[in-house]
Amino acid sequence: MKLYNRTGYIDRIIPFVNKQVIKVLTGQRRVGKSCVMLQLMDHIRATDSRANIIYINMELDEFTSIKTHTDLNAYLKGRFPAESSNYFFIDEVQEVESFERTLRSLLSKNACDIYCTGSNANMLSGELATHLSGRYISFDIHSLSYQEFLQFHQLSDEFADVMKYLRFGGMPFLANIGLADESPFEYLRNVYSTVLLKDVVARENIRHVSFLENLVAYLANNTGSLFSANNISKYLKSQRVDMSPQLTLNYLKALGNAYLIHKVSRAEIGGLKIFEIGEKYYFEDLGLRNAIVGFNQRADLHKLLENVIYLHLLRQGYQVYVGKLDDTEIDFVGIRERSRIYVQACLTLDNDEATARREFGNLLKIEDNYPKYVVTLNDLSTGTSSEGIIHLNLREFFDLS
Repeated sequence: MKLYNRTGYIDRIIPFVNKQVIKVLTGQRRVGKSCVMLQLMDHIRATDSRANIIYINMELDEFTSIKTHTDLNAYLKGRFPAESSNYFFIDEVQEVESFERTLRSLLSKNACDIYCTGSNANMLSGELATHLSGRYISFDIHSLSYQEFLQFHQLSDEFADVMKYLRFGGMPFLANIGLADESPFEYLRNVYSTVLLKDVVARENIRHVSFLENLVAYLANNTGSLFSANNISKYLKSQRVDMSPQLTLNYLKALGNAYLIHKVSRAEIGGLKIFEIGEKYYFEDLGLRNAIVGFNQRADLHKLLENVIYLHLLRQGYQVYVGKLDDTEIDFVGIRERSRIYVQACLTLDNDEATARREFGNLLKIEDNYPKYVVTLNDLSTGTSSEGIIHLNLREFFDLS
C-alpha cells in the first residue's frame, strides 16, 4: 500500500517532537491517523540516529493480549533503554482500559516521547482531561481535503474532479481502490459499519441499533437542515419508531463522539450568543454519507456543497457556527483567533437576480468589515461586488486558507 505524505499535519506536529507533552491525533476511524503516525516515525528516524521507536497498533492481532493498562505496562517493561532516544506510538489507544494511567506514568518518568491516536472524542473530555490535563496537545485529523484528493488520485482539478470529490469523499484508502464502478462504495459501507459498531455501538453501549441506523439515515437525508431532537423524534414516530428526544440526543452525541458527524450550533451574529435549540449536522466524509443513503446528484448537490464548505472551514482551523441575524440565516460564520469569515452556499447564481439578491442581501445586513463570500458550485467567479462581497466558485474557495 502506497503512503501519501500529508505534510500539512506533519508540519504542525513536528515542532512538538521531543517536547514533554503527549501528542494526541484524533479523528474518525480510517481518515489516516495511522499513516500520519508512520510518517512522523519516518521523520524521527531521519533526524535522530539514536531513535528507539516502540509502535503498537491496537487493531492488529499481535496486540490483542493488551486489554488493560496493566497489560500495556507489562509489554513496555524494559523497552525504553536509558542510552536511547525513546519514542512510544500507540494506535487506537482507547481500546486499552485505563490507558491514561500508563501514559501518565511514562510522562512523569520522562521515559519516552509519547504519541497516540484515538477515534472517540471522550478521550479528550474524559480520560485524558481527567488524568492528564495540561499535559497533552491534540491534533484533529480529517478525511482528505480537495487538494489532497487531487494528489492522492492523481487528478488535474477539473470540474469533473470536484464532482468526484462530492460523490466519493476523502477517505484516503480509496486511492488504493480507485473510483470506478461500485468498489468505492463497497469499501465505504464497510468503513461505516466498522465505525458504527466499534466506535458507537460497542463504545457507548448502544442497545437500539436499528434506531441508531434510522437516525443516521435521517441525518444523511437532511444534511444541513435545521432541526432539533424533538423534530427528529416526531419524524421517527411517523415511521413507527418511538424514541424519546433525550435518547435521540444521547445517540447524536455518541455519533459525534465517533467523529462520524459534526454538530454546528446557531449563533447570533452581533454578540455571538449560542442558541441551545436548533442546530445542523454535517458528515466528516461525504463518501460515507453517500454510502448510507446513495448519491442523488439532482437532490443532494446543495446538501453536499454546504457539507464540503463546512469541512473546508474546519480544516482551516475555524470554529464554525450557523449565523442568525434577526430573521436572516447566514450559512456559516467561521471564527479563528481574532478573525472572522461569513459564507453563503448557493448552487448557482446563473444570472438569477432574485437568488443573487437573497444570497448577497443576507451578507449585506452584517455591519462589519470581515470577509464575506458567496460560494457556488460551477459558476465563473465574478470577483468582488460593489458592496465588498466576494463570489467564488467552489474550486476557488478550496484555495482559501
